[in-house]
Amino acid sequence: MARTVVVTGSTSGIGLGIARAFAADGANVVINGFGKADEIEAARAELDRLGEGTVLYHGADMTKPAEIADLISLAEQRFGTVDVLVNNAGIQHVAKIEDFPIEKWDQLIAILLSSAFHTMRNTIPLMKKAGKGRIINVASAHGLVASPFKSAYVAAKHGVLGLTKTAALELAEFGITVNAICPGYVLTPLVEKQIPDTARERGISEEAVKTDVMLRLQATKEFVSIEEVASTALFLASDAARQITGTHISIDGGWTAQ
Repeated sequence: MARTVVVTGSTSGIGLGIARAFAADGANVVINGFGKADEIEAARAELDRLGEGTVLYHGADMTKPAEIADLISLAEQRFGTVDVLVNNAGIQHVAKIEDFPIEKWDQLIAILLSSAFHTMRNTIPLMKKAGKGRIINVASAHGLVASPFKSAYVAAKHGVLGLTKTAALELAEFGITVNAICPGYVLTPLVEKQIPDTARERGISEEAVKTDVMLRLQATKEFVSIEEVASTALFLASDAARQITGTHISIDGGWTAQ
């Protein structure tokens, strides 16, 4: 039978790439995220054609626990369980701590960290009942190291790694693994949007943001590709990775080796 995979924040960027990889692998996939209705439906339909599984969309707001619970409930009702949960939803805001809007701090923590807790809280009972499962949290190199002007993002991603380790220990004897992927800079719509903000905060050009800020510490001097992150998610969800739990895989071009 096809696996059922839920991927949050998957109407664009890394999440969409991960959803595409699982759909092509024959899984049932529930995608989630914001965007224009016609564009989301086009993406869903494209994914649906890739493999033998069924692709559904749920528009849960990742700041609202009740909607997150309904997202997981949809997967259970339609497919019986959730075999793989990928927590990927994310946003970014760049500002000095003293200028960081309180509402933006709350929003980032809710979407980047708390939403992963809520999806896991609702999914874990299903996985325990099935006696197996894979939870994959898309963290970041910023879950290991910091950059200025990204206090909420860095704090949340560090929290994601802590949540990953705790869940892995709790679930190790239930056939459920919990791991994180820590990409470096991937040229997604989210990253594209923060380039002008970072340029303004640092007083440099947007091109300088790419070369002197984003890629400065990536030893390869290349952006990570969405496909590379998606392939890692597929691996972590495979039988070959059943003894990998409570850890992270860095895909950062050597950034955190320094």
